[in-house]
Amino acid sequence: MLIRRPLLGLATCLALAATVHAESFPTQPINIVVGSSAGSATDGLARAIAQEITQETGEAVVVENRAGAFGSIAAQYVARSQPDGYTVFITTNTTQSANPHLMKKLSYDPMKDFAPVSMLTKGYQLLVVNPQVKANTMAELIALAKKEPGKLNYGSGSSSARVATELFQQMTGTRFNYVPYRANPPAVLDLVAGQTDLMIVDLATSLPQVKGEKLRALGVSSPTSLALVPEVPVIADSLPGYEFGFWNALYAPANTPEPVIKRLNELVKHALEKPSVRQVVEQAGMEVELSTPEQLQAFQLSELERWGQIIKTAGIEAE
Repeated sequence: MLIRRPLLGLATCLALAATVHAESFPTQPINIVVGSSAGSATDGLARAIAQEITQETGEAVVVENRAGAFGSIAAQYVARSQPDGYTVFITTNTTQSANPHLMKKLSYDPMKDFAPVSMLTKGYQLLVVNPQVKANTMAELIALAKKEPGKLNYGSGSSSARVATELFQQMTGTRFNYVPYRANPPAVLDLVAGQTDLMIVDLATSLPQVKGEKLRALGVSSPTSLALVPEVPVIADSLPGYEFGFWNALYAPANTPEPVIKRLNELVKHALEKPSVRQVVEQAGMEVELSTPEQLQAFQLSELERWGQIIKTAGIEAE
């Protein structure tokens, strides 16, 4: 007993210190790292959240863009940062679910190197075609693709756009030609120009072209109709079981103290309750999706497995 008492005392002191630290957190600027460039949907979300956290805490919250390698540069940076809550990661399914299956050499472990904090948003996509494509409905597109397999080209500048289309092909028994792009905006511009035929892509990128009647929207990838495009049918109406989207979440480095994780969870929850942040989310065609750290961890694991299965079935090899 004489040996155990000092150890118990030390553990208690450490726990109390962590709690005190969390109650006063933050006491210095917070660095939110994103793996995309300024102006992206994730960047806009991070900046809106940062502003609200600053207003609540009085501490500066800085958004740092570390774009490149499909978010891996940013992920590695955060994974190797001090686990004190002052460097955190707002990221997407690309770094946490897709990259492990699409990249041969990954500089981080999406499960082991991060402490989940909270889900932030979920977003869905539009299936859009160039107006010259002779299909006005999902059924007509599927029939056209089956009649002429391999004739239609689809562009993709993100893992979400590519895997969403691969899943569509698997479920319909169709085959499109894949045309890779560095990002979705130039892929959409080529679709408008008729260089490709179709895409399944986020609303923020595609909706302006649909409203300008430069692209035709045939379906949304959500389980129910979306408020931004209530007139566009759900893909699952023609293809039961089809659902695909993308998401944003907040992570800290692994081993960040639990009380700090809890405090960060509270801060982003408060931020996402603000009308100004919700407006940013809605304008990007997304919806708020908050969670506990445990729920995010379970969700990420299920997404990691789901994406892996789709990519494996599609025969996509890691590069």
